[in-house]
Amino acid sequence: MYLFITQLSLLDIILTTDILPNLLYIILHDGCTMSLAGCIIQFSFFVNAEASECFLLTVMFYDRYLAICRPLHYNCTINQAFCTKSVIIVWLLGFKMMLLESISLSSLYYCGPNIIDHFFCDFQPILELSCSDTSWIQIQASVVVFFGVIIPFVIIVISYVHIVFTILKIKSLTGRQKAFRTCSSHLTTVCIFYGSLIIVYLFPTKGQLDILSRVLSLFYTVMTPLLNPIIYTYRNKDFKKAIEKIKL
Repeated sequence: MYLFITQLSLLDIILTTDILPNLLYIILHDGCTMSLAGCIIQFSFFVNAEASECFLLTVMFYDRYLAICRPLHYNCTINQAFCTKSVIIVWLLGFKMMLLESISLSSLYYCGPNIIDHFFCDFQPILELSCSDTSWIQIQASVVVFFGVIIPFVIIVISYVHIVFTILKIKSLTGRQKAFRTCSSHLTTVCIFYGSLIIVYLFPTKGQLDILSRVLSLFYTVMTPLLNPIIYTYRNKDFKKAIEKIKL
């Protein structure tokens, strides 16, 4: 789990480094100027970080699932080889999605308007700048979202139902509380991250709801990376011991 949390932290750093400096500049100067190439590059890093985090949260869920529902199989399955392979696959899948979306956007013809009403270069705002036929790329993006976001989310939800039933079968109250604490951090992150991500990309908004879309975008680009360290260290005994040593 510590290896997975390290990778999650790295993805959060990439995401905030990609989004936050530009966001602060927009707030301070009421807008900013960026080249088309720079805009696509920003979107590429965004896709890489978000897609990789989707797959990483799925792997982290599998870790928690085995710990609660298949505890006797945990040490045999979650070993160093499994963790290393999982991390490599997560990064490769994220890079593959980034490459696919970036090449598709780069192949379009852009003739204006050249203004994006958003705080970063997201998929739909970039697409609105193009004069080409974008129907094929929208279908492609829907397929990518389905396999990269929806399927992992559905797997996590269904399996968490199984986890809940497993926890309820535990007779002692202390045992149920301990089992719930084991997956509470991951469940909190999944709800915040996937909830805002799915609403923004699966339910297109117009008019006043565009503001809601931008607010929700803040959750998975800024708030989630900010909250993840707090969520995963709030109940961590090792972290509390380290803080106590620093105080001493």
